[in-house]
Amino acid sequence: QVQLVESGGGSAQPGGSLRLSCAASGNIFRLYAMSWYRQGPGKKRELVARITIDGSRKYGDAVTGRFTISGDIVKSTVFLEMTSLKSDDTAVYYCNTIQAGVEYWGQGTQVTVSS
Repeated sequence: QVQLVESGGGSAQPGGSLRLSCAASGNIFRLYAMSWYRQGPGKKRELVARITIDGSRKYGDAVTGRFTISGDIVKSTVFLEMTSLKSDDTAVYYCNTIQAGVEYWGQGTQVTVSS
């Protein structure tokens, strides 16, 4: 079993910034990638960003140029720097990883962008 714990959510004004953190623990032996997903009110869960063990990064279209994923897969930690926040970024943000074909999710952290 792998446990994922997110932190850093909260409230921000449009144009503001927030930083999310995720730490994995438990029986970790081979993580290839760690990702951030989000689910806004009435919306489907969507990929926000992914970082792989070789350092490759992938971003969702809605956040490209505004969000940056960083971290160390070997150390099982990942961060999401969110800038130029918009009201549409309001969502629960989830940390995600896959190991040995099993997908793991964190409990989620709420991000609210409002003036």
